[in-house]
Amino acid sequence: MHLILIFVLIFLIGTHLVQSLADLLNLKSLKSSLPREFADVFDPQTYLTAQDYTKAKTKLDLTSSSLGLIILVIFIVSGGLPWLDAWVRSMGLHPVLSGLIFLGLLGLASDLLFLPFQLYSTFVLEEKFGFNRMSLATFLQDKLKGFLLVLLIGGPCLAGTILFLNAYPAWGWVWAWGGVSTVLIGVQYIAPTWILPLFNTFMPLEDGELKDRILEYARQNGVTIQDILVMDGSKRSARSNAFFTGFGRKKRIALFDTLLEKHSPEELVAVLAHEVGHWKLRHIRKMLLLGIGKTGIVLFLLAAAVRFDPLFEAFWLEQASVHAGLVLFLLVYTPLSLLLSIALHYLSRQHEFEADAFAARTTRQPESLIQALKKLSRDNLSNLTPHPLKVYLEYSHPPVLERIRALRHG
Repeated sequence: MHLILIFVLIFLIGTHLVQSLADLLNLKSLKSSLPREFADVFDPQTYLTAQDYTKAKTKLDLTSSSLGLIILVIFIVSGGLPWLDAWVRSMGLHPVLSGLIFLGLLGLASDLLFLPFQLYSTFVLEEKFGFNRMSLATFLQDKLKGFLLVLLIGGPCLAGTILFLNAYPAWGWVWAWGGVSTVLIGVQYIAPTWILPLFNTFMPLEDGELKDRILEYARQNGVTIQDILVMDGSKRSARSNAFFTGFGRKKRIALFDTLLEKHSPEELVAVLAHEVGHWKLRHIRKMLLLGIGKTGIVLFLLAAAVRFDPLFEAFWLEQASVHAGLVLFLLVYTPLSLLLSIALHYLSRQHEFEADAFAARTTRQPESLIQALKKLSRDNLSNLTPHPLKVYLEYSHPPVLERIRALRHG
C-alpha cells in the first residue's frame, strides 16, 4: 500500500475519531440539574426532553458518520475510484463532461447512502420530539429542488474549474477562482428573490405594533429595509428563527411564523437587532470574503494536486485528470479542512457575541434578548451545557449560557 494512501486513511480515521470523541464527551457533559439561569423558562420535563433529544441526535450522527467512513474506506482500498474512472473514460466523452459524470455519480451515491438517515431523522427522530411538520411529498420536493440548484449553480462551477485546469494547468485555478467567486457573490443577490422562495412562502408582516417597532428601530439605527417578511417555517418544522438577508436595496428581514407565535414584540425586536448587528458590523461581508479566500486556497492546492503524479499512483489511477484529482485532493485536504473550519467557527462565534452586544446597546434592552435566547433554547431543545471540545470543533454560535453571561456582564 502506497505511503500517501496510508496517510490519507490515517487522516480520515483520525478526524472521525476526534469528532466522535467530541460527541461522547458532549454526552457526558449533560447535567442532571437545570442551570439556574433558565429556571424561569424551562420546566424539569422540558429540560429532560432536551437532553434526550441531544442523546438521540448524537447517536444517529455517530452511526451515520461511522457507516459513511467504513464505506468510504472500503471503496478506496478496493479500487473503486480507478474502476469508476475507467468506466467513465470508456465512454470517450469530452474531459469536462466525463468529469461532471464522474463527480455526479459520486455525489449521487453519497446522497443515496445518507438518504435513509435523513428520512429517519426527519420522520422518526424529529417527529418524536415534536419538530417535524414536513410531509413526505414536501421532503421529496425539497430534494428535487436542491438537486436542480446543484445542477444549475454547482454544475457550471465544476465545469469551469475542470475546463480551466485542463487548459491552463499552472494558472487555470486563478480563472476558476474568479468564476466561482462571481457565482458566490451573485447568489447573495439572487437568493432572497429567486432561491429562498423556491422552498418557502414569504408574506409581508402585517401592520401593527411589531412592524411599527421594527421600522422605528431600523430608522433610529440608519438601516433601510426593503421588506419585513414572515416565512412559513411551520411548513417544515416547529423550530424558530429569524434572518437578515440581501445586499444593497435587496435587504430583507425574515421572521419564521413560529417565532411570532412565541415571543413578545420586545423580544422580537431584540432578535432582529442581533441580525441587523451582523449587517452593520459587516459580518456577512467578512464571512463572504473569507469564503472566497478559502476557495482560492482550495483551488490553488487542487491545481498542484492535479499535477502531482504520485497522488494518482497511490490510488491506482493510471491517468491523471482534474475530476479524479479533485476527489483525491478532498481526501488529502481532510486535516487542513478541519483546521480551517475550526478557525471559521471561532470567528463566527466572536461575531455572534458582537451582534449580541450591538443588539443590547441599540435597543437598550439586553434582558429582552436574553429572554428571547432562553425561549429559543427551550423551543429548539438546545443542549445547555455542551462540552468545550464539541463547541471548539463544530459550534458556529457560542453556547447560550455564555451569550447570556456576556450580555449581563459585558
